[in-house]
Amino acid sequence: MFNMAVPWWELVLRGIAVYTFLIFILRISGKRQIGQMAPFDLVMLLILSNAVQNSMNGGDNSLIGGLLIAGVLVGINFLVGFATFKSKKVEEFIEGRPQVVIHNGVIYEEVMAKYQISHHELDAALRRSGCEHAGNVRCAMIENTGAISVIVK
Repeated sequence: MFNMAVPWWELVLRGIAVYTFLIFILRISGKRQIGQMAPFDLVMLLILSNAVQNSMNGGDNSLIGGLLIAGVLVGINFLVGFATFKSKKVEEFIEGRPQVVIHNGVIYEEVMAKYQISHHELDAALRRSGCEHAGNVRCAMIENTGAISVIVK
């Protein structure tokens, strides 16, 4: 339980490597809120977490090793949050930038395709904002969080 099969520094490096890889791969996979995830997105996240488990622990199933990796992941997450708070460039790299989906009633199909937003999802966001159709929209943005915010004319 307390005997580690892998040196502590290797667990730290493995945790950092996996965290960095996952941030990168999830960043390029697109903008979606947790509430907007389809069932296959949730299944993918669960499988992904299982897939990277062994790459992080290197076969070490000790209590100390697991706690060390958990501490490293929380620490890295804190540092990334702090870096995105302090630097707009880091924030843009990690979180992306909001993108215009509708401007003065014109829907940008290429933005919808890039972020895999269906017309049904866009229409639902418009309805949540009290807007009947895109023609009544001054601006609609897909935010860094994946939410669609709407400014009505």
